[in-house]
Amino acid sequence: MPASPSTARVINDRLALRLLQQDGPLTASQLKTLTGLSRPTVADLVERLQEAGLVRVVGESGSQRRGPNARLYGIVADRAHLAALDVRTDSVAVAVADLLGDTLAEATLPIGSDTGTRPAVERAVRMLERTARTAGTAPLHSVGIGAPGLIDPVTGELRDTAGLPAWHRGLVKELQQRLSATVLVENETNLAAVAEHRIGAARDRDTFVLLWLGHGIGAAVMLDGKLRRGASGGAGEIGFLPVPGTSGVPSAVNCDGGFHSLVGSAAVCELAAAHGVSTWAGDGAGGAQEQDPAAAFAVRAALRAGDAEGEAFLEALAGRLALGAASVVSVLDPGCLVLAGEVGRAGGGALAARVEERLARMSPLRTEVRAGTLGGGAVLRGGLFAARDAAQDALFAPGR
Repeated sequence: MPASPSTARVINDRLALRLLQQDGPLTASQLKTLTGLSRPTVADLVERLQEAGLVRVVGESGSQRRGPNARLYGIVADRAHLAALDVRTDSVAVAVADLLGDTLAEATLPIGSDTGTRPAVERAVRMLERTARTAGTAPLHSVGIGAPGLIDPVTGELRDTAGLPAWHRGLVKELQQRLSATVLVENETNLAAVAEHRIGAARDRDTFVLLWLGHGIGAAVMLDGKLRRGASGGAGEIGFLPVPGTSGVPSAVNCDGGFHSLVGSAAVCELAAAHGVSTWAGDGAGGAQEQDPAAAFAVRAALRAGDAEGEAFLEALAGRLALGAASVVSVLDPGCLVLAGEVGRAGGGALAARVEERLARMSPLRTEVRAGTLGGGAVLRGGLFAARDAAQDALFAPGR
């Protein structure tokens, strides 16, 4: 059935808004070309969006030619702000951005293992509030939180998971109760996949698997452009995957003995030490890279050294990564694997090529292996995308 006039207006307006978000300021003529709509229809939608306070004139095009200039229309980016939190076992990072995703303020808060649940929650909430004030006076509309562990697919709540700090769940609940903003919770690896898909290593792929290599290990499954979370929200809990080379098998409450025991941060550091590769970033030789986690620093150090010890370490690490990757590839056949997180970015194309070569020996399914381009910052970027998507429907609905 053909859309009603009101439905058609909604569809057209949202299409125009999405183009303005993605491609920056556009003229009415450019909107006409990109949308395929008639000139009168574009003129009507631009007028509607201006009256709703969603777009405004931000400049003129054609200033170098003779004749009248065309007005450039852009999103009213400061109508509201977005925030993202990257919640880890020992820290919280926050970023606040405008509706175009441009970051306005950032902060990081370390949280020691001896910090109580309530103090940890209060410090994190205060940090978010301070960062939001620094960004400006616009209200927070949506907050995207990336956290390790399982997210209940029905309630959207962070589930109580053994081995993770109690303050994680406390922080999520506190923000949901205290903020007037929409608070969204997603597994950190899934958010990293969203970011790598939109602006990172998987921009040209709608089907891929992202392997997160940081303090812990996780995977995100993107099929046909959509995240697949599983029946209980646990798709990608690859740390529990039984693999050869460990001292035992994982249990329902502990991933020791699983893939985590081979490629988690502690395991990578132990492997590096066994090959004589440094994991200490405090010698002043690494410049900005001194802020890397120990495992990522070890990978960079091995690549810089280019000696036999470093090469042996990288080959051993690639072999371990290929073990877990082969299981994922055998089940999903994604065609593309992204090595993300701090370690994936540190290894770059060199580590990715080694994993791809090992994987080709173990699986008949052709799989391209790429290095993530966003590193640890992928979770925050993904959180901002999730927050912006939530704001899209609420703020950019015609008539508001």
